[in-house]
Amino acid sequence: MNETYAKLGMKPADILLPRDADMSKWAVVACDQFTSQPEYWEEADRIVGDAPSTLRLILPESKLNDPNVEEHIADINRSMEDYLARDIFKTCPDSIIYIQRTQSDGKVRHGLVAAVDLEQYDYTPGSGSLIRATEGTVLERIPPRVRVRKDAPIELPHVMLLIDDPDKTCIEPITAAVDAMEQVYDFDLMLRGGHLKGWLLTESQKDALAEALAAMASPEAMERKYGLKGVAPLLFAVGDGNHSLATAKTCYENLKKVTPESQWADLPARYALVEIENLHDDALQFEAIHRVVFGVDPAKFMEAFKAFYPNAQEGKGEGHVIEVVWPGHDGYITVPDPKVQLPVGTLQNFLDAYLKENGGEVDYIHGDEVTKELGSKEGNMGFLLPAMGKDQLFKTVIADGVLPRKTFSMGHAEDKRYYVEGRKIR
Repeated sequence: MNETYAKLGMKPADILLPRDADMSKWAVVACDQFTSQPEYWEEADRIVGDAPSTLRLILPESKLNDPNVEEHIADINRSMEDYLARDIFKTCPDSIIYIQRTQSDGKVRHGLVAAVDLEQYDYTPGSGSLIRATEGTVLERIPPRVRVRKDAPIELPHVMLLIDDPDKTCIEPITAAVDAMEQVYDFDLMLRGGHLKGWLLTESQKDALAEALAAMASPEAMERKYGLKGVAPLLFAVGDGNHSLATAKTCYENLKKVTPESQWADLPARYALVEIENLHDDALQFEAIHRVVFGVDPAKFMEAFKAFYPNAQEGKGEGHVIEVVWPGHDGYITVPDPKVQLPVGTLQNFLDAYLKENGGEVDYIHGDEVTKELGSKEGNMGFLLPAMGKDQLFKTVIADGVLPRKTFSMGHAEDKRYYVEGRKIR
């Protein structure tokens, strides 16, 4: 392996793919999608039936709070062991997979599947690590996810990392060479997920990728792009799946406690499989993640909001404007002279304080229509937020630390990463 990779926080991996499966049944969408729409997962289950599928190897987060969640987790681990015993998988050794994803809007998004070094990842706000979270990590969300991963022999990634490559030096040269590469899959994704193709990088392509990434992480590149001198380089920013990556980090740190330090470098759990995408991919669009609050009284909620922000005004105005929906109402509220940069921060600061004191639950929703539909049900409120521009992402993380959690989403729920590749972690 090219030694440059050791300095980049990523490397090729022994990637598992199904040996002989109906790929349209094998691949299912990221587990943190459609959490308030159980009918989606019921339909996926109907489509899969008894066929080999990643649906049997992941826990949809809509089930995380089920009373029988431990039984679900045990079933997942048994399915993983069964798939390994039945030789369902084949191994692509020391590999990076280049993928082309045709989204639901017809645009083609490009990415690379590889392993990242969890020693080089830190989700602490203000971290100077090569791999960083872009938004706040909710520590309480990690333990239940650790229960899913800690005994699992296999990982399946839905983590998506971003590189800030405006000159398109890393992924795009591979796009031009697919005709000479070995293709490993080409199939339609279920439930409006689009289409997916994948190819193995050649040795020369892996070497060229390492050199391009190293150039992007240089001090000169950091100063040229962000106008900041002497800052720790940020090479990979988490776009999706930060809590899953934080879970992998926690499991690795727990394993280090019972493993001699001399063996840490060889622990499979030290690495996590991810998809890497260029922030400047033309198909990659940032969309707002909206909020729906359950179990609240709208009048009481709005009274508390105006007490929290005494200068808040109903209707559109100058400042942070947030659309708010409840049964029989669809309007706006404005907070003038906000103290944070983004409307999502203004709303989230209040939500955290209100729900802690008054109870209720919040869900993070992709899509305007779904937010309005859920927000219009009795006892609910929906909040629609404007999207953040993606050009400021890396500079903001470097200069100011993480964004408010669930600030942005990369595309619609149907366009989230589907589980296809796996890797042994034990």
